[in-house]
Amino acid sequence: MDSPLVTALVPAVLAAIMFGLGLSLTVGDFRRVVEHRRTVAAALGCQLLLLPAVCFGLVELFGLAAAPAVGMLLLAASPGGTMANVYSHLFGGDVALNITLTAVNSILAVVTLPIVVNLAVAHFDPAGDGGEVGLQFGKTTQVFAIVLVPVALGMVVRARRRRFAERAERPVKVLCLVLLAGIVLAALFAERKNAGGYLVEVGPVAVVFSVLSLATGYYAARLVRAGHAQAVAACMEIGMHNTSLSLTIALSPSLLDSTEMAVPSAVYAILMYFTAGAAGLLLRRAAPTPVSPAGESPR
Repeated sequence: MDSPLVTALVPAVLAAIMFGLGLSLTVGDFRRVVEHRRTVAAALGCQLLLLPAVCFGLVELFGLAAAPAVGMLLLAASPGGTMANVYSHLFGGDVALNITLTAVNSILAVVTLPIVVNLAVAHFDPAGDGGEVGLQFGKTTQVFAIVLVPVALGMVVRARRRRFAERAERPVKVLCLVLLAGIVLAALFAERKNAGGYLVEVGPVAVVFSVLSLATGYYAARLVRAGHAQAVAACMEIGMHNTSLSLTIALSPSLLDSTEMAVPSAVYAILMYFTAGAAGLLLRRAAPTPVSPAGESPR
């Protein structure tokens, strides 16, 4: 992935993704943390601390090779994706809480994601085969610039030009997805001879991690006495990671520059729609039955 086009395009796509996220955020999204502080604290604790630890245990248990193992930890450290909002809406979750979690987690991930990935790099040492890993602690400032600055700019645009931001949000998202899909397809084509082996190696780990992420989100919220709708929101937010972000970081020549590290995110990006959909259907059946004003369940 050392094409000059990719070298220039991947960081630009990442910046555009984060700008699009900023277009959907307001200061009010962060203020809602106070309203649901226990649920937010539980969800973020799971996302930032528990899930990377669980993921580390899984890659050790399954014996993943170094590069896919780092790729799984990169995925685990990534915040919730925008599809979490959609799935939360479909299955009766508190979408406002989803937006709050996305907003806070996206900011925190600027610090936590490089730390988790660098610890994974130090442990698994994927550069031992003679290659180089670009994401070192000295690169944290660069990640900050590519990720946080566009988010801030997007929020400024939304605050000052709300209608423009609302009109631009969807086209920016679609453009980013198209460009990212092209980059991923190019990466997979370059590694087409190894694609089957990657799927066999990473697929089981990705499925187990997805299921555990979804279950952790729901039950962690319930543990702090959150309502069903808030627990569904936490389930989807924690269980549907931002694969656009993790893919772009893995493929970026100025960061990790590794197709092998991108494979877990690519596999997970497909599988999570099925695991999250199954979880949503189960949670919909488990939802409390509405009670009529007279105290009787509706017929």
